[in-house]
Amino acid sequence: MDTNHKDRSKVYFNPYFGGVLLGMVLLATFYITGRGLGASGAAKSTVVAVVDRFAPEHAENSGYYSQFLSDDNHPLNTWLVFEVIGVLAGAFLSGAISGRLKLKTEHNPKITNKRRLLFAGIGGVLFGFGAQVARGCTSGAALSGAAVLSLGGFLTMLAIFGSAYAFAWFFRKLWI
Repeated sequence: MDTNHKDRSKVYFNPYFGGVLLGMVLLATFYITGRGLGASGAAKSTVVAVVDRFAPEHAENSGYYSQFLSDDNHPLNTWLVFEVIGVLAGAFLSGAISGRLKLKTEHNPKITNKRRLLFAGIGGVLFGFGAQVARGCTSGAALSGAAVLSLGGFLTMLAIFGSAYAFAWFFRKLWI
């Protein structure tokens, strides 16, 4: 085996360069679409489409679901859905190219996979609920909001990262 060959699974992208690229993508998104980035809208569109598929009368009579339904446009026909599909495809491709495409759960040796996945699931559900209450996720409310110097964007970013920092102390045993 060639000793000069680096293990691609251990080579990571420079986070500062990644941040610059993210900023350029955000700028391009504002220029092309007139809106910033976001992902929680895709989750909402998916839920609306599923409810409409399996309980169309309920979706039609609901004040919430009905506002996203129209004869002209399907709920999944929005650029946010395609953005999230692109993010998932890009993550899969990146993992495959770098040799990190494996199914594994990273956690502290003192806890089980089941406990780690349970807490990750609870955290994901709470974050998704918070994104709907806040009318945006970290991408939409915080990143895009701060990019246009919105006070709400900065407050959202402070709340997200501040609460994550505060809660990390209590839940640190799940990953340390």
